[in-house]
Amino acid sequence: MTSPGEGSGRAPREHDPKITVIQRELFDEGKSKADKYRDLVIGRGGLGPLVSYELIMLCCSWVPGALGLFLRSKLYPLILGAVGRNVVFGANVTIRHPHKISIGDNVVIDDNCCLDAKGTDNRGIVIGTGVFVGRNTILSCKNGDIIVDDHANLGFNCEIFSASRVRVGKNILMAAYTYLVGGDHLYDRVDIPVLQQGRTARGIDVDDNVWLGTHVVVTDGSRVGRDAIIGAGAVVVGEIPEFAIAAGIPAKVMRDRRG
Repeated sequence: MTSPGEGSGRAPREHDPKITVIQRELFDEGKSKADKYRDLVIGRGGLGPLVSYELIMLCCSWVPGALGLFLRSKLYPLILGAVGRNVVFGANVTIRHPHKISIGDNVVIDDNCCLDAKGTDNRGIVIGTGVFVGRNTILSCKNGDIIVDDHANLGFNCEIFSASRVRVGKNILMAAYTYLVGGDHLYDRVDIPVLQQGRTARGIDVDDNVWLGTHVVVTDGSRVGRDAIIGAGAVVVGEIPEFAIAAGIPAKVMRDRRG
């Protein structure tokens, strides 16, 4: 879901070609299937990273129970950019461009999550200390960065998409099915489909101690101030002040938590 932002007073948007270059590369007829796979999944050349990734994922990504948890805790740090102490990886976690994924101490990545740091010149995904990422949650980069700060709690079936920079602050409580949409589609031309008009991205900042209710959508270019609460099903377009309680489509401030 994206928001065209009509009537929002936003500055005119410009297409950043870096956002869509990955898709063009994947459909490049001049590349072999192996090269396309390496671009999509591994993110760097050479036989060593490819072989390491394939062997480790084959040996332990699917293994259930305590044995699987133990194997992944020992083997995943060999392919990821950085992994702290006491990190738990659930079964069937999808990992793309692993060398651009950094994880702090005491983190849980639940079953069936996706950590996709894909991009040509981005930093990737940085997950802080004490973070919980719920089952089926997707962190997806398209040449963007995702920062999940310390002690954030991401519920089941959430998605964070970034074509620029998306930050989730400290002590965030993100309920199930929340979607942070860190990118938008250009749509100004009517002679070609929206799909062919490229994308733009300005990023998202959700500050510390925020509670995002279930099914909340935060659109590109938005900011949620610290200690704010966003009600279930709301769509955030623009800025929500700190300590505000906001709800609705688009989200509007109902009152200040401080009374």
